[in-house]
Amino acid sequence: MIKVVIAGASGRMGRALLEAAQSAPDFQVHGALERSGSPFLGQDAGSLIGASLNLPITDDVAAALQGADVLIDFTRPEATLHHLSLCREAEVALVIGTTGFDAAGKAAIAEAGDEISVVFAPNMSVGVNLSLRLLDMAARVLNEGFDVEIVEAHHRHKIDAPSGTALRMGEVVAAALGRDLKTCAVYGREGVTGERDPGQIGFATVRGGDVVGDHTVMFLGTGERVEITHKASSRMTFALGALRAARYLTGKTYGLYDMQDVLGLK
Repeated sequence: MIKVVIAGASGRMGRALLEAAQSAPDFQVHGALERSGSPFLGQDAGSLIGASLNLPITDDVAAALQGADVLIDFTRPEATLHHLSLCREAEVALVIGTTGFDAAGKAAIAEAGDEISVVFAPNMSVGVNLSLRLLDMAARVLNEGFDVEIVEAHHRHKIDAPSGTALRMGEVVAAALGRDLKTCAVYGREGVTGERDPGQIGFATVRGGDVVGDHTVMFLGTGERVEITHKASSRMTFALGALRAARYLTGKTYGLYDMQDVLGLK
């Protein structure tokens, strides 16, 4: 039985993770975390998903990690990095679906992989991670005469843009083309921009409604266009991917992994 702690339990992803873990025969919900001052503190975590778990939601991360096997975190960078340090102290594995980390945050996660086992991926969806493999293949084939544009759409509550998934898609395409995304990315266009530089990888962001997550990468050539699209209609796809990542970490004492490792796509 894998004893899992869910961070941000009352949020949209937290509830999906609770539901997925409660339904999985090989998982036991060991802890449910919320920020200090949350109105949900002290309530039974099961009440968030219409169940009874007899597990009070807490803001005491260190206590929740005692006896746990893995923490799953889809919160915010500052919270995740705090949880990361406590997981290192408690020697608890960590699955990170949080996005929006800066270079220092990513470095801290990589360093933690020397002591504990970590799966860090901007998107836990099996379909998205298959798409990353397809994008690598497409970029290598369409490496001449094709412009690359990435369009992503998310719900009105998402706070970072472009999405971590869109950026990862850009990184995969750039690497396949022998480019550095830091120098070739263009984030939105306005006014008289001049002709498009063929070396650019463009990003466009849409925010609104309750869109769970849509991503399209377009390879635009002369007389033809190839599009690779993934659309998520439920957060449950990310939750199930996160459980798959947690299973992958079972028995691993340390190391930094991503969903390509989890799915055997490397």
